[in-house]
Amino acid sequence: MAETDSELLFYESGGSWLWLLAGPISALTMLVLQHTAGHGVKPVVPLVFFLIITGFLALQLKAARIHTSVELTQDILREGTQVTPVSQILEVFPEADLDAPQETWQTARVLGELENVPKRRTAVGIRLTGDRVAQAWAYDHRGLRDALNTLIEARSG
Repeated sequence: MAETDSELLFYESGGSWLWLLAGPISALTMLVLQHTAGHGVKPVVPLVFFLIITGFLALQLKAARIHTSVELTQDILREGTQVTPVSQILEVFPEADLDAPQETWQTARVLGELENVPKRRTAVGIRLTGDRVAQAWAYDHRGLRDALNTLIEARSG
C-alpha cells in the first residue's frame, strides 16, 4: 500500500494468499495416493509437488498483488504501481452500455503499468485534468465507481 495518512475508501488486494494452500493439499493428496495404492509413504514426489506448486503460486500471487491491486484514499488512486492524485480526477463516466457504440473512454489508456484492463476486472472511465481520459479498473467496479463519485461530489459541493 502507498504510504498515506488518509483512510482507505476502497481496496482490492489483487490476489488471495489462500491459493498457497494448493501446495500442501497437492502434497498430502500424493501421500494419500501412494499409501492407498500400496506403495508405502515415499516423501520425495509429494515434496516436489509441494515445492513446485507453492513456489509457482507464490510468484504469481506476489505479482498479482503488486500489479492488480487497487487502493483509493482521499488523496490518491493507486492502480497497480501507478498513483494518480484524486485532485486530477474530474469526472467518472457512466457504465458502458453493451448495446450502444463504444464510448471514447473505452479506448483510452489504462491506468497502471499493464497494457490492458486485468482479467476479471471491469474498466471505469474517468476524465482527468488536462483534457485527458483514462480507464481505471477494479473487480468491484461499481464499488470503485461509487467511491470515486463520492469523492468528486464532496470536492465540488
